[in-house]
Amino acid sequence: MDQFAILTSQPAGFFVGWGTLSLINAGLAQGKNRSGLLWFLLSLILGPIGTLVLVLMPKVRAKLF
Repeated sequence: MDQFAILTSQPAGFFVGWGTLSLINAGLAQGKNRSGLLWFLLSLILGPIGTLVLVLMPKVRAKLF
C-alpha cells in the first residue's frame, strides 16, 4: 500500500501536470510552424511562462524553397 500512496501524492501530480503542459506547448508550437521538440524541452524548464511566450509569438511564415 505504501507504493500506491507514493504514486498518488501531490508531487507526482505536479510532475504529471507539468509534462502535460509541455505536450500541449509542443502542439501549439507545431501549429505555429515552430519546432515541437524544442518547445517541449523548453516547456519542461519554463512551464507556464513558456506557454505565455508561445501564445504571444506570431506564426512563422512557410519557407518558399
